[in-house]
Amino acid sequence: MSAPNSVSSAIEPHQPSLGQRLNWLRAGVLGANDGIVSIAGLVVGVAAATADRSAILAAGIAGMVAGATSMALGEYVSVSTQRDTEKALLAKERFELDHDPDAELDELTGLYVAKGASTATARQLALELTKNDAFAAHVDVELGIDPDDLTNPWHAAGSSAASFIVGSLLPILAVTFAGQDLRIVITAVTVIAALALTGLVSAALGGASRAPAVARLVFGGSAAMALTYFLGQAIGGSPL
Repeated sequence: MSAPNSVSSAIEPHQPSLGQRLNWLRAGVLGANDGIVSIAGLVVGVAAATADRSAILAAGIAGMVAGATSMALGEYVSVSTQRDTEKALLAKERFELDHDPDAELDELTGLYVAKGASTATARQLALELTKNDAFAAHVDVELGIDPDDLTNPWHAAGSSAASFIVGSLLPILAVTFAGQDLRIVITAVTVIAALALTGLVSAALGGASRAPAVARLVFGGSAAMALTYFLGQAIGGSPL
């Protein structure tokens, strides 16, 4: 039987769909950010080691494909695990309703009392909802899960991979088409601007303060490019 304190996870009808859409958007923003930072660091490092445009482009594309695949696989595994957990919880709730409906009715009443209803009102509400659709009533209040709208691992994987590729294209295009003398500078400026934008978007989606979100991304991306730049110079200047 689900614990009474699970009422804290209860959410309003239709909100799970909105929450999942926001999660996909956040996954997309994070994927784009990862693509920008990781591929920018890669191409800046290679550009610091060699002026060969083909080598820089090949490294960027290889990194983009590998990174997008890794992001998609990671999201698929993570969201699949979440989906399996949701299915297990739903199956457990259905089993409890089938084998001990009276106890489940008492539990649902208690949950509505915990939400602020009087005992009489909570009991009446539990009876009416149980009569209409006991399973839907319990999973909504106890689990906050919509059985018809479970998390989709393919959506999350696709969103992460696509956004990683989009983010990766910015530094790849910048470093490839810029002149040799300004290649690294133009790439760095493009990347910093893109990171600032993703910081603003992620802050807006999460309802967080914009300045810290932007500062974290810009600082992290700048540090990554600086580190790989100096490593590329060191390796490029070595006889090895």
